[in-house]
Amino acid sequence: MTTTFSSDTTGGVISAFEHQYRHLAGREPVFARLLDEYGRPDPFEWHDGGRTGASHFAAMALHIIGQRISATVAFVVFDRIAAATGGIPTPDGVIRLGAERLRERGLSRAKAAYVLDLAQRQASGLIDIENMAPLDDGEVIAALTAVRGIGLWSAQMFLIHQLHRPDVLPAGDSGIRRAVREAWRLRELPAVGKVRDMAAGWAPYRSYAAALLWRSLRPAGEPSDPKARALSRETMTDSRSSSAATWSPRPARDRRAEPPSG
Repeated sequence: MTTTFSSDTTGGVISAFEHQYRHLAGREPVFARLLDEYGRPDPFEWHDGGRTGASHFAAMALHIIGQRISATVAFVVFDRIAAATGGIPTPDGVIRLGAERLRERGLSRAKAAYVLDLAQRQASGLIDIENMAPLDDGEVIAALTAVRGIGLWSAQMFLIHQLHRPDVLPAGDSGIRRAVREAWRLRELPAVGKVRDMAAGWAPYRSYAAALLWRSLRPAGEPSDPKARALSRETMTDSRSSSAATWSPRPARDRRAEPPSG
């Protein structure tokens, strides 16, 4: 996402994110402390390595594929499907593959059915995932959760990362709950309802609060998003492979041809 800028009251220029995070810090001292330690993360950044392009369908497919597995494995499975469809997966391409071939690419039986249901709904016009911008958050959630395998959490991730909605707080996310426990120094993991109640005061910038809480789960300077860490590992692996491909050992010197020393 491109950061936009606006003028502050002194005539200077501040980032749009600065305004939202200042608002949160003013509402909650814990956020002020986290901002000092972790900075101002972009809540809408989508770490897919360019795999999904501008396709909301492909992005939602990646959300589904990534449920309950590591980001590294999700990328591998997604890449296999992309290769089988000849590029960024489309509804028609997924439908042509069918359930069995999707499973051959690494999807479970359930996830193959989920991705196919999304593709069939998009192809038939039951959902228009590419043009959801005019819908409000509740309408987007209702449309997405009607698809098999897309629950509230996946719909909220889509709202944040694909539609860039500013006021979404996934209160049921385990990472959010762990971050709240640590940041507020609670003895126990807070219930979903408690997190939701706490977050009521963070409106209208709860997506920014979520980004900062997720960021606080990893050391400063280390990627906090699992997909970002997976991409970092990909880059390191590619770099090593490239180095290995271009490196060749120096030929051994034939000591028999060397003149005698002295």
